[in-house]
Amino acid sequence: MPAPLISPAEKSYIEQGVEQDCRADGRGRLEYRHIVLESGLLSQASGSARCRLGDSDVLVGIKVEIGEVEQDNPNVGRVVCNVECSPSASQQFEGRGAEDMNNTLTLALDRLYNGPQSGFDLEKLCIIPGQQCWVIYIDAMVMDCAGNLLDCIVMTTRAALYNTRIPKTEIQDLGDGEFEFDVVDDIEDAEPIEGWDRSPVSVTLYKVGDRYIIDPTILEELCSQVTLTVGVNKDGQVCGIQKSVNGSIDPSLLTEMIQSATNLAKPLLQQLDTKLLDDEALVQEKRKKGEHVEKLGFFAAVI
Repeated sequence: MPAPLISPAEKSYIEQGVEQDCRADGRGRLEYRHIVLESGLLSQASGSARCRLGDSDVLVGIKVEIGEVEQDNPNVGRVVCNVECSPSASQQFEGRGAEDMNNTLTLALDRLYNGPQSGFDLEKLCIIPGQQCWVIYIDAMVMDCAGNLLDCIVMTTRAALYNTRIPKTEIQDLGDGEFEFDVVDDIEDAEPIEGWDRSPVSVTLYKVGDRYIIDPTILEELCSQVTLTVGVNKDGQVCGIQKSVNGSIDPSLLTEMIQSATNLAKPLLQQLDTKLLDDEALVQEKRKKGEHVEKLGFFAAVI
């Protein structure tokens, strides 16, 4: 399936709008589209969330299962990421058209959530050192593609991680280096993932003409010569930087883009986390009153 095309007139119109800081949908260069974020949607998952960023739509489910530790890292748990683009999300994804996009997004998500930059305390996921640990499986499904997929996926994943609970384990020392453990079934004893709040969001900046924008539409993405993705945590620390294969960025502009990503990420994280925590408090209050709760949160805002 051929890639979507843009006419020279459309490209010129978009580039002039970016130069004047007035995009086709009325936003400035550094403004997000409308965000709707829901969590706790999948009853069979350990955690889940759905995010609609403009018309882009992503669902993330997380399963926490017991697995064997890696021999190179015998004292830590593992995080396994996978991204699938639904064939109905875009004409580009029909047939085998989504394979390259799936691989690219999966690798990007894996880089962000594996390693110290993820913010997770992976040692807390180890059950018996050298033997067994908790494995966090992150599965993202792109249901509608309308630009800025990676940032939407990361935002959704972070909310799903907040929503995830890990069962409590009770370990017995049998002596001679032998251990066994039991998993406590009571959901009330399950614990959140240690360090979820330190996990970063990604801010991808798209260079269009001589300037750059965030959260582009599909047509704006087609006008971009190069992209820069910056992972930033709630402390404003840069957790990772990745530039697209094509295109180049002047060093002075590169510094400006990284600083812009940092400035944008901090208030975004604060608003998302405040809403998630407020919704959790509301859920706990409803549960105490015996009211049925179908999902943890709903967030709709223009940021």
